Amino acid sequence: MDVRTFWLAGRPATGDSELTVTNPHDGREVGRHSVPTDAQVEEAIAAAHAVADQAAALPVHVRAEALAHVSRRIEERADEIARLITAENGKPIFWARGEVTRAVATFRFAAEETRRWSGEAQRLDTEPAAAGRLAYVSRVPYGPVLAITPFNFPLNLVAHKVAPAIAVGAPVIVKPAPATPLSSLLLGELLAETDLPAGMFSVLPVPNERAAGLVQDARLPVVSFTGSAPVGYAIADQVPRKHVTLELGGNAAAVVLADADLDWAAQRIALYSNYQGGQSCIAVQRVIVEQPVHDAFVERLVPAVEGLVTGDPADEKTQVGPLVSEAAAERVEQWVNEAVAAGAEVLAGGIREGTSYTPTVLAGVPHDAKVAREEVFGPVMILQPAASVDDAYAMVNDSKYGLQAGVFTRSLDAAFLANRELKVGGVVVGDVPSYRADQMPYGGVKDSGIGREGLRSAMTDYTYEKVMVLTGLPL
Repeated sequence: MDVRTFWLAGRPATGDSELTVTNPHDGREVGRHSVPTDAQVEEAIAAAHAVADQAAALPVHVRAEALAHVSRRIEERADEIARLITAENGKPIFWARGEVTRAVATFRFAAEETRRWSGEAQRLDTEPAAAGRLAYVSRVPYGPVLAITPFNFPLNLVAHKVAPAIAVGAPVIVKPAPATPLSSLLLGELLAETDLPAGMFSVLPVPNERAAGLVQDARLPVVSFTGSAPVGYAIADQVPRKHVTLELGGNAAAVVLADADLDWAAQRIALYSNYQGGQSCIAVQRVIVEQPVHDAFVERLVPAVEGLVTGDPADEKTQVGPLVSEAAAERVEQWVNEAVAAGAEVLAGGIREGTSYTPTVLAGVPHDAKVAREEVFGPVMILQPAASVDDAYAMVNDSKYGLQAGVFTRSLDAAFLANRELKVGGVVVGDVPSYRADQMPYGGVKDSGIGREGLRSAMTDYTYEKVMVLTGLPL
């Protein structure tokens, strides 16, 4: 099997060692990639730093066309890329195709936002002392971006860091997750087809233990990280003077109120607690059901969960595949066993086979159990009855996380109350918290992170306002 090159300042390169990527489902070898040396990492950083001014001055049409080109090329190679995602991640091909479709849109949205990205003029002669003065307010990139990306969306979450960086004219260095670097390397191949200047991007598949040098390098003033809260906050603590954006974990809640369509809610919650093997920050983990419909809802939910198709992720019919590793599945198993030992009841699932864990529903989970308080990041949901709407919303807020929440209701009052009361970054009414449109602002509060993604939001996050005042104008 050929050893894949990495991308060093826009060109393919090889180091002096290699790593093997395996399929989480069956352990077979998916591919090998070369690993950058310390000297090559230094070369990539130096190149990004050297090209920063040129990148910031790139004409809008150059940036926009580069992004549009990548969008078109992902669409042209969609089947190939989806199969690569499934192979290295274990994500069922059904979901992998969806991720590729989203990545096409993410780069297209970025190209569109680039063409709209412009400064604004402000008349300052609102006071006599500023007669004849006009302010031109523009946004300027802080400088090169270090993008540290996770395994669960190995293409689209990379896109959400790379595309806005290019859109604003910031060089970007991608450090992909060690479990799933191949999708990032393929994306580097598509970026290399554009007219972006050398040094504008690098993809460096280095082990996690070598990430600290990248994080701490002063020539990379922006660090954009997606992953677990402990790692994210450790990064922020290491570099207090850098601009750090963190997309961290969650234990997303779906609230089912008494007026909800129970069949719709059960089907959506069953699927989106277990999509990506539950390995999504906004997968449904806590299901809070208003007491009058609790039993009727459970009667619908459990069969819906048990009816999900599990198995080989390469099979078009599979809805739930393996976790990323056996260690990840063992951790989920341990957390469920701890909850059961403390009094929880297993209504569905609760069985591990290698890297796979059956879609699981738990009831009666103690308040302090890990599956209730932490992010499971596996196909596990817990049921919690609520006495009222106010009680349900208070239960959502009883978490150190605050990424997104879903509220199933037909009541406009309940929807607006949720938007006012819930301490989360996003409220999805009539659906699961797992819904994300790639152009909308996305991010959380509390331990779910700092900053926002969603093309224009990330473009704003990567830049600062700069003001030019023009004097003596005949306004």
